[in-house]
Amino acid sequence: MTDTKLTLKLNSDSISRAKIYSAEHNVSLSAMVEKFFDNLTLPSSSVASENTYSPLVNELAGIISLPEDYDYKADYLEHLEDKYE
Repeated sequence: MTDTKLTLKLNSDSISRAKIYSAEHNVSLSAMVEKFFDNLTLPSSSVASENTYSPLVNELAGIISLPEDYDYKADYLEHLEDKYE
């Protein structure tokens, strides 16, 4: 595939936020827009091979170690029972 130029007209605040995000996450604006379009228009199996998690999820992945027999459903149920007592 060849790259093609696209001109977009966007709100200046949106552009500023996108530039900050792209700098913080070391990704170009073009790459962000391309990935957004791909996620909208390609079948999910086509983009599933790429990492589609947010940068925050990627950063947090693997930092918690749980026992093999940890029952997250029971733990969540207990949390809900405590919350709504």
